[in-house]
Amino acid sequence: MKKRILSVLLAAAFAATLVTGCGNKSETDGTKEESANSEDKTITVAASATPHAEILEQAEKILADEGWTLEVTIFDDYVQPNSVVESGDFDANYFQHLPYLESFNEEQGTHLVSAGGIHYEPFGIYPGAKSDLADLEEGDVIAVPNDTTNEARALLLLQDNGVITLKKGAGLTATINDIEKNPKNIEIKELEAAQISRIKDEVAFIVLNGNYALEAGFTVAKDAVAYEQSDSEAAKTYVNIIAVKEGNEENEGIKALVKALKSDEIKEFMNNTYNGAVIPFE
Repeated sequence: MKKRILSVLLAAAFAATLVTGCGNKSETDGTKEESANSEDKTITVAASATPHAEILEQAEKILADEGWTLEVTIFDDYVQPNSVVESGDFDANYFQHLPYLESFNEEQGTHLVSAGGIHYEPFGIYPGAKSDLADLEEGDVIAVPNDTTNEARALLLLQDNGVITLKKGAGLTATINDIEKNPKNIEIKELEAAQISRIKDEVAFIVLNGNYALEAGFTVAKDAVAYEQSDSEAAKTYVNIIAVKEGNEENEGIKALVKALKSDEIKEFMNNTYNGAVIPFE
């Protein structure tokens, strides 16, 4: 089986080179919007490394039995995977939840939609220099993601655990400007999500979405000092999706990809592999 998993760097120049390279492949094989329906039956997906690319690797075997070739490219950021789907260089991506996609569309003028919800990853508060929220002291620092939807989710989790209180109605658009009460004057340090785990020893706690927690070696079941419950509204809101350019939702290859990812085999893989950090979406 043909399989391509590349690691993509964040540098803009390199990312631009990657997109150009994908464009050259399109000239040979036809546009990526067509590839999921083409005779070669190739599906190209941009994904985060953990758990998305790992899950796709399992789905690759299922798709192969149906005659599809799945090509996965790993990206290390939250921008390029959407850009390359919008441009048509990739058929789909698998790394984000719907609120992030909607925010991205609004901010970037893209036209991406969900082709199906696959799993959700409970947000967690993980130990840094401290391991118990009860030990928080005046002026301690907690690191959170700086993108709009994930920052709100992190702040809501901190509120649920008594660290801060947000203004009424802040909800899923909350930012640090919506913090109404902060009894211990905790400093909320905003960082790009991929960078947070790298400073865990420099701050009291870090708040991470599931894929970056896994990459840092954390699991919800073993390491989180607090996390979203599986039946919470937040967990259901932030289901990770297969995203495609609007109009491609019903492409034969996309439908086959979503079906494979929602199969019993993939659900069993998620449940047996990630210790509660990745939960199949029904």
